[in-house]
Amino acid sequence: MSRRRWGVAALAVGALSASLAVAPANADVETNGHHGYSKTRTVGYFIQWGVYDRNFRVKNLVDSGAAARLTHLNYAFGFLDEAGKCVSADPWADWQMPHTAEQSVNGKADEAGQVLAGNLNQLKQLKAKYPKLRINISLGGWTGSRYFSNAALTPESRAAHVKSCTDMWIKGDLPGLPEGAAKGVFDGIDLDWEWPGSNGNMAPPNVVRPEDKQNFTKLLAEYRRQMGWNRDLTAFLPADPKQVDAGFEVRKVFCYLTFGTLQGYDYHGAWDAPANQQSALRVPKGDPSEFEFSSEVTVNAWLSRGAPRSKAVLGVPFYGRGWDGVAPGTRNGLFGTGVPAPAKYEAGYEDFHRIKAKLSEPGSAYKIYRDGKAGFAWIYDGKTWWTYDDATEMKRKARYINDRRLGGAMIWSLDGDTPQGELIKALDGALK
Repeated sequence: MSRRRWGVAALAVGALSASLAVAPANADVETNGHHGYSKTRTVGYFIQWGVYDRNFRVKNLVDSGAAARLTHLNYAFGFLDEAGKCVSADPWADWQMPHTAEQSVNGKADEAGQVLAGNLNQLKQLKAKYPKLRINISLGGWTGSRYFSNAALTPESRAAHVKSCTDMWIKGDLPGLPEGAAKGVFDGIDLDWEWPGSNGNMAPPNVVRPEDKQNFTKLLAEYRRQMGWNRDLTAFLPADPKQVDAGFEVRKVFCYLTFGTLQGYDYHGAWDAPANQQSALRVPKGDPSEFEFSSEVTVNAWLSRGAPRSKAVLGVPFYGRGWDGVAPGTRNGLFGTGVPAPAKYEAGYEDFHRIKAKLSEPGSAYKIYRDGKAGFAWIYDGKTWWTYDDATEMKRKARYINDRRLGGAMIWSLDGDTPQGELIKALDGALK
């Protein structure tokens, strides 16, 4: 299960109603994880379903060294029901699945009858081992955003949504368990509404309303009213400038957010015929696309509309996008047409460590190519073409974040790295 993010694919609160929470004067000040008092963040997503086919556990974050390098960990995803209230997407993975001693962060096997098991118990153990790590529950995602518009629609629906989510994930009142069974696991909430005012997933289609743009701001205000200002409130934000304008009152939104993560990937994929970059810093020369997308385009869109640099966190991918049947052309397959490349979990989508392994397979004809000016890499064997970010590109992204004085980097998703944490070590090591 992957996550195609988009279909391409002086506080300004005076205009809000008097019922909205008002940001304190020091709302931009925070203490972030292991880096102490710092604005640079290393944020990583842990996917709930990774415990199945990928057999990727919370303990893997310890073994790879990733946990020690993260300031924030987002657990993806919690879902919303039709009324807009929080529900678990998978209770078995969340709090029921038992872990053996070898699978557990603390090295002890879960016991029969214990109140809390699953990923949440492992996150609780992770927090005990890394007490400065902030762990947030991420709500929505590509397949879980259908009913956000319902949640945000009215003052009553917003209040009910936030109460249900904070009761479940912050207070830890999980269905069927004693009150507060998961209290203390999560520090805050990450909203992945994809997208206010414009559609994301179309099967089934999300509920979309013209007033989503204003209602998203009001929803954030309701979160602050109920949660206060000492908890993280973050949001995943789109790459497409058109979706920015359709769904976000940027200055007002960032008044409420601890920080926002900007989509830095899925600029192109196998839904497009031409083999093209999916995470380049800049638009490559000769790009045949009708609309140009890149990290620079995205960052400039948000900053020009009022997002503070210190709160703008750039997303980076630990996976790649691929095409098959691509003719060589003049640029080693770049912009050649093809179809989704065969892959382990989804055609056209592959984890970084699996793409890296293709280079060393017996008889492999793959070679690495780079566009240093645009800032992206790909491998190509004369037929199959994969674009991805390796350690070299991660360092390039970190330098860009440093040079633009952005608020850090966000990773989708941590399971794509090598067991040795090759990508996160390169990324975090180069961030200032």
